[in-house]
Amino acid sequence: MSEDLSRRNLFQLGAGAALTSLPVLSLGQGGATTASPPTQTAGPVEAPFERDYKAPDFKPAWKKQQLNRLMVQDFVIFAHFDLAMTKQLLAKEPKLITATMDWGGGDWESGLNGASHLGNKDIVNFLLEKGARMDIFCAAMMNQLDAVRQFLTLQPALIDALGPHGITLHKHAQMGKAKEVYEYLQTIKKIG
Repeated sequence: MSEDLSRRNLFQLGAGAALTSLPVLSLGQGGATTASPPTQTAGPVEAPFERDYKAPDFKPAWKKQQLNRLMVQDFVIFAHFDLAMTKQLLAKEPKLITATMDWGGGDWESGLNGASHLGNKDIVNFLLEKGARMDIFCAAMMNQLDAVRQFLTLQPALIDALGPHGITLHKHAQMGKAKEVYEYLQTIKKIG
């Protein structure tokens, strides 16, 4: 079995395990939907925070509802490996194209990020066609050498930038089998 396939299977198993901890919905009396309690914590817990500085003068006007966190979470998870579900959720809510999920501690990830670090070019191409925002990690995985060069010329420190889950540019290039980009990255910073 190839390394890419085994990584994908491992991720799918992990995603499946995460999804099994979500509440189970069932129809109660009169057709009302009820949910059983989840087997683990119900969801993310926001870190405590208290300003120790003057609050900004600008006050946001929350004119629209935020996207549902569970829907964003599902979209980001499915965008790693399931094109059909990615399409289905994006058709249901087009604004998911730019949505990101904080997996904790500021580990932000979009659907494009997930598809990129797994080397899933079909999903990456679909998301880019729908308006996802290209970044250096996606460009590295897609073997877009000119784009990667331009990013690194503009901001050389990006060679040490980490994507979601701490995944490096070199690893993104490896996952996409992006030989030209990987070799270029190696000329800037050699990775074992």
